[in-house]
Amino acid sequence: MKETFAFDELTWPDVEALPRATPLIIPLGEAAIPERLAALPNLPGQTGVLPAIPYGWPGSGLVVPPALLEAMLSNLLAGLHEDGFGQAQVLGLQSANGTPLPADGEQGKVVLIPIGHTEQHAYHLPLSTDTLIIEAIARGAAAAVPDQAVALPVMPYGVSMHRRAFPGTLNCGGRAFEDFWLGLIDTLVERGFDRFYLLSGHGGNCSFLTNVIKYAGERHPRIFCATTWLYLSGPSGVAALEERRRSAIGGMGHACELETSLILHLRPELVDMSKAVDETDFISTPAYYMDWVEGGALVANPPWEDDTASGAYGAGSLASAENGRAWLEAAIAEKVEHIAEIHQQHQRREARRQAGYGRWAHSSR
Repeated sequence: MKETFAFDELTWPDVEALPRATPLIIPLGEAAIPERLAALPNLPGQTGVLPAIPYGWPGSGLVVPPALLEAMLSNLLAGLHEDGFGQAQVLGLQSANGTPLPADGEQGKVVLIPIGHTEQHAYHLPLSTDTLIIEAIARGAAAAVPDQAVALPVMPYGVSMHRRAFPGTLNCGGRAFEDFWLGLIDTLVERGFDRFYLLSGHGGNCSFLTNVIKYAGERHPRIFCATTWLYLSGPSGVAALEERRRSAIGGMGHACELETSLILHLRPELVDMSKAVDETDFISTPAYYMDWVEGGALVANPPWEDDTASGAYGAGSLASAENGRAWLEAAIAEKVEHIAEIHQQHQRREARRQAGYGRWAHSSR
């Protein structure tokens, strides 16, 4: 049996230290990974297993056109190869068609689509930070209102426009990312789903998801497809942050007080607080500065290396598991509010359409 390790439980310095001959695997699905690895030709040393792609491939129960998945996978592999991991590859799964995902009969619910990422989170947090957090929020929201929402498995890959800055940071590519999610919405609409909430645990995904919902709304006028900036970003969420935060403005950005607190609550064994480094010296101007809800009128993408040596933006040393628990509960409550609003938006709009409001009186869509 080949020895394996979980790539996404490493920190970026751990990845930097890996021998570049280390085999790395991106599995399509989690089923029978050891058996599938055993069938591969002999590989030197331990094999790093990256997070599995939960759907999109034939047999997964939720399939997108093959070219869309292949484009994302190609970008992920290209980044690993560029970083020197020449034995990175995708591990396919031969499977009969799986159970439909979401299950048939869930039409009429809001489909929660949690999207994390695999990227550096400074010296003290794992590469899986964004994925773990948004998975917990989506599962919590779906469990809180099971008659109103259903959650897909979390997708552990997104978009990082600073991929080369720190080892272990992957990138699906913005256009491939958008095309994949639009294709997935197409597939679900064909199956009768009409309410969607794309949840991101990673800031780099958010502008691309905005494009996805715009394209989806234009392509499918009878759906309601929404996204938002991360979590704890609306009035109730911001109030929950302000009630407990210990850091000043600049203390919550990335691998920060908030994200560290959440991982201390969810997966404390993956956090090494002795390595937490506070970095709040972001080059700030009145219209461009960093905090959890990014502020200022300017939108830019300067090199991360200008503002952080460790990969952190914020004050991770001020984190606590107690605050992580409270903030997770607040994030779930915020998403439950949004689920109710998505239902309301869809129902009220559909009522107008059915009544022949405006140009809908002459529309066949």
